[in-house]
Amino acid sequence: MSLKLKCLFLVFFALNFSFSQDKDAVLLKVDGQPIMASEFLRVYNKNLDLVKDESQKDIDGYLKLFTEYQLKLKEAKRLKLDEDKNYQREFARYKKQLINNYISENKVTDALVREAYDRSNLDINAAHILVRLDATATDTISAYNEVLALRNRVLKEGFDEVKAEMHNGNTIFLEDLGYFSAFKMVYDFESAAYNTPVGEISMPFRTQFGYHVVKVNDKRASRGTITAAHIMVNLSSKDSLRDPEQRISEIYKKLNQGEKFESLAKQFSEDKSSASKGGEIIPFKSGQLSSIEFENQAFDLKNDGDVSKPFKTAYGWHIVKRIHLKPIESFEDLKASFETKVKRDSRSKLINEAMVAKLKKKYKIDYNAKAKAYFTSILTKEFYNRTWELPDNFNKKETLFSINNKIFTYEDFGNHLKTAQRIYTGKNTPFTSIIDEEFKSFFEKSIFQFREDNLEVENEEFANILKEYRDGLLLFDLMEKEVWNKASKDSVGLETYYNKNKSKYQWSDRVDVVMASSAEKSNMKKILKLMKKGKSEEAINKALNTSDKQNVIFTKGTYKIDDSILPEGFKVKKGVSDIYTHHDAFHVIDVKAVMPAGQKTLEEAKGNVINDYQSEIETNWINDLYNRFKIEVNEDVLKTIKAKIGH
Repeated sequence: MSLKLKCLFLVFFALNFSFSQDKDAVLLKVDGQPIMASEFLRVYNKNLDLVKDESQKDIDGYLKLFTEYQLKLKEAKRLKLDEDKNYQREFARYKKQLINNYISENKVTDALVREAYDRSNLDINAAHILVRLDATATDTISAYNEVLALRNRVLKEGFDEVKAEMHNGNTIFLEDLGYFSAFKMVYDFESAAYNTPVGEISMPFRTQFGYHVVKVNDKRASRGTITAAHIMVNLSSKDSLRDPEQRISEIYKKLNQGEKFESLAKQFSEDKSSASKGGEIIPFKSGQLSSIEFENQAFDLKNDGDVSKPFKTAYGWHIVKRIHLKPIESFEDLKASFETKVKRDSRSKLINEAMVAKLKKKYKIDYNAKAKAYFTSILTKEFYNRTWELPDNFNKKETLFSINNKIFTYEDFGNHLKTAQRIYTGKNTPFTSIIDEEFKSFFEKSIFQFREDNLEVENEEFANILKEYRDGLLLFDLMEKEVWNKASKDSVGLETYYNKNKSKYQWSDRVDVVMASSAEKSNMKKILKLMKKGKSEEAINKALNTSDKQNVIFTKGTYKIDDSILPEGFKVKKGVSDIYTHHDAFHVIDVKAVMPAGQKTLEEAKGNVINDYQSEIETNWINDLYNRFKIEVNEDVLKTIKAKIGH
């Protein structure tokens, strides 16, 4: 099963089942395990609007659903699915993702989100100069002076002249960056660009890559969000009797002849998700689509209603029409997505620093004042070539620092330093700088880990949601093992089920056709005569179309008789039809074969058969669970719940 479907499954159970730790009346017992009334009430009230089946809104109906969920969890633990390594690994990943939602520094985050939103309203066109410098280098004055000298030269000689002489792509870079917006560059670089006026060059600033100056050529308002429609021909078109480029050119001719874009999209576009809507696609903004060429073609259209010439992308040939262009969305609409971006961006360093400061106030922290000096004294030159080891007399049990009652030892930090050697390979960073930087890194990692390890104790909401994920993931594995895989892999059972239920799986009436389409009825009459004479598509194309005008396009395929591509009231009869009007055009249909309704083979109906067989397996399996585990309902408590809810 796909990861997307798995995530949807987990979300369903995360939304639908949570458990209270309150001590109150026991509503039911599942094989002796008590389930409290408050748990059931919280779940019921939380999910009332989500439940579509009216019977499940009834207390008795919902209790049945809730009980079956408990039965499945009981069975999963009986089978020890919670001990499976894959389950534990996947749960750990979900836990890590969930923790990120609960560990944050809101004040700093909010400020950075607002700043990012404001910047996203502007696109910046810039160039830069970079003198490369190692991120850990402490002697930076020569790099700073070099980039400052290059800046002065650009001011006097011009960027392009200095670039031609000095850019080497190794230690010195002079590059045109084009247009960019928030999140496209590292945060320090982005800030320098946005804070530099158009036409000016910033003073030198440092990032992890070295020293830069940035030259801002232009600032323009964001291109906003565009609603567009397109007609697409696949690069390997099944319906077209010509190559894709010729097909799109023919459609473009018809467009220039005055035929409606929407009608042509319905008739000929091979993007099935948009064709029925006249080619209209979901609104998008710059950077959202995987095709830059498509984006640029759409945004380059000046007015609503403008249409592009045919152009090619990796997906096919297109004609795009601008329907509507609106400015960037409001801050409130974008806030959540921008917050996610901020936390993944280099801005996160500022958030981490603020969070460390907050946690330092929250927890009791004691430092060993002698630790840094000691570790500085035991580093040797071997550290720079990754061969350094802790000394033989190393006191690994000595306390480095403590957070509440958790002690972090010299051994913990020593192992961190051994791993960190790779960062300093071939460098000569002073030992004091190494210890300062790595102590800061280790402390930050440790205090964050301490927060994570204690989050279930400190935050009840997190604890509840974590349990929901844990149980939901476990239930997914159980259903996959006991129901889904059995339905798809039991070929004998599947065939038996199909043979018992054949009447459910039927083909509707279908036709195999060649359809001629034209915008003018006079042309269609000529085409009708030619088709009745048995003339080929190639001959009719040659007779009706010219280099300047596309008078006919043919489409071939097998369709259900109620398919939207066929005209309303279409008479199913073998041979050449009369003229029909459909989608603002005229059509004649040559029916090559009529395939009446009939029995689907197992292979043809396999998807539906698997789904139905799966439902049968699940029903029988749940009945077995009722027999395996004893269910006890406290009727007095159930009556109280019904009275409270009003049922």
